[in-house]
Amino acid sequence: MGGGLAGMMAGIALQQAGQNTAIVSQGQNALHFFSGTFESLQAPPVRLAELLSAAGIRVHYREGVRLMPLGTFKEAALSLDDIDLFPVPRFGKRVLIVNFLGYHDFFSSFLAEGLENQGMECRIRFLNLQELDNAKANGEMRSVQIARSMDRIWEKVVQEIRLLLKDEDTVILPQVFGLSDVTVPGRIRQAIPARVVFVGTMPPSVPGIRTQILLRRRFQLLGGTFLMGDEAVRAHEYEGVVHSIATHNLDAHYLEADNFILATGGLFSKGLRSNPFQISEPVLDLDIDHPEDRNDWYNPTFSAEQPYMGYGVKTDEKLHAVKKGEALKNVYAVGSILGNTRPELGSGAGLAIRSAFAAVDEILRSAQNDKSAQNGKEDYV
Repeated sequence: MGGGLAGMMAGIALQQAGQNTAIVSQGQNALHFFSGTFESLQAPPVRLAELLSAAGIRVHYREGVRLMPLGTFKEAALSLDDIDLFPVPRFGKRVLIVNFLGYHDFFSSFLAEGLENQGMECRIRFLNLQELDNAKANGEMRSVQIARSMDRIWEKVVQEIRLLLKDEDTVILPQVFGLSDVTVPGRIRQAIPARVVFVGTMPPSVPGIRTQILLRRRFQLLGGTFLMGDEAVRAHEYEGVVHSIATHNLDAHYLEADNFILATGGLFSKGLRSNPFQISEPVLDLDIDHPEDRNDWYNPTFSAEQPYMGYGVKTDEKLHAVKKGEALKNVYAVGSILGNTRPELGSGAGLAIRSAFAAVDEILRSAQNDKSAQNGKEDYV
């Protein structure tokens, strides 16, 4: 249940292990806001690197910082191949920042101010591309709409940039390349006689959507069933075991399975819901780890870290979801629906990946034990 990073990782890993897996995905998820950096993950585990590589997703590792959309820097180590990582928050002397006329989700002035604070000299220029006229006229100048054109006209963009270049050693571009052709960012870097840095824009995230497309394609190639535009609405449970789930689109039909993985996200993704009195999990009515006093849910300072963003469902040590104080024997909670309840698993993308693999391993271990027990019974007979 859930087709974000955690759900896709679990689904692919299970399919690779020979399990018959279905993913119920509502549609938009946190991958649409993916920065391109796998938070709280250091050097990629072999298992993760192999899974991503098989899906056509290239990553690289380098301890340092990455450039954020507002000109600030954030520590990072493991990122998608087209996300630059720098040893220090300075990567050039003179920088050309290139945007597209009419595109307001890329903050050129903020970038310039932030880089100038780090001692870099910046110049901002806009490209007026005829291919974007329809998008501008229809009010569709968003990252994905632009990206659909950029993979076709990237060579023209390169030519325009080469004409704009003076003595700059670095060119910054919005991250709107490589949606359908993952080779385009690399080709742009080879074609421009300066360092090229791609910087994130306002969501939706082009590298995030590309990552989701490639993971979904890999899952389906492995034989997985992907139910797009659907959501789990309730579960049928008896004596601590869930036997099936109902979804919005399947009406009176139910999805039966030996195991269920809940990867529906936190409050942001509606995997958790709230009212003035409580926070709840809508599919299974799981126990939530949060204070009873609503005044403790938030920090009055708006820009401060908000406590409610860390709330999540309770689990046992094997990630079995807990309901009314008892662990459900075949339901696992993974990803951001855990909140900060399992700090040893990290945060962000690191939490999604680590928890997904942990649940998969437990499912496979349990299946192997059941198989061994069955074989033992047959030998005895």
